Amino acid sequence: MTEFEQIRMEQVGAVARIILNRPRYHNAQSRRLIEELDAAFEQCRTDDSVHVVVLLGAGDDFSAGHDLGTPEELADREARPAEPGIRGRYRRSWDLNIDTTLRWRNFPKPTIAAVQGYCIFAGWMIASACDVVFAASNARFLPGNFQYFSVPWDVHPRKVKAILFESRLVDAEEAEELGFVERVVSLDQLDNEVMEYATRVAENDPFQLRMIKLAVNQVLDSQGFTGHINAAHAMHMLSIQGESDEGYALAKPGARRRPMVQRAMENYERRRSSQR
Repeated sequence: MTEFEQIRMEQVGAVARIILNRPRYHNAQSRRLIEELDAAFEQCRTDDSVHVVVLLGAGDDFSAGHDLGTPEELADREARPAEPGIRGRYRRSWDLNIDTTLRWRNFPKPTIAAVQGYCIFAGWMIASACDVVFAASNARFLPGNFQYFSVPWDVHPRKVKAILFESRLVDAEEAEELGFVERVVSLDQLDNEVMEYATRVAENDPFQLRMIKLAVNQVLDSQGFTGHINAAHAMHMLSIQGESDEGYALAKPGARRRPMVQRAMENYERRRSSQR
């Protein structure tokens, strides 16, 4: 398999494993990582020996979201600068978050996300693009009004509003209750459970699996899923622009976190303190 810098690939039988491999940065999604992830999916798409793809994150966390400024990401931005202004921001956002994620969502083979630790914003996005999500008991999910705004399709809209209005983390058990997660297992058993399930799926006929996935996705598309994703991206761009307004309500935490992520972390710590 192809050698990558920020992801790893391996194959076990008919199951391909794509591993986000930036544990030092909690698998923050740089442009390079997203491009490599897209290339890995394409490689799996054209390889008939691959029947199922499992998406994992190395280290303690599945993905802490977008890369807001690691040294590698900043160097890449300098080497490959985006067009200035809203045109460049829009194109970069679309290419990295909508075009790719819709492609992964429509990938013609079953995909399974194995989530441990934090799964924040863009972490939710790529997990949502997978067909099935397994979670370790220590998983913490944070949805938001992000680029690929699949959340109202992943969870009941009223629940989405309640979570996003408050800006709070969703633990693994609640994510299972909400229907976003298929199964919660202990951290030490996550890999085994996912691979056992993936192996059983991979034993089925690939064409039948593809037709099943197409049929289910078509239900959502007939209800407007893809049109909603396209339109919601524009709302996200407006929301991001609003963070620069003088009257923006939240303090900016710097390059380390987005303001709503910071608020969610503060809410989480406040809740933990009150339970002690």
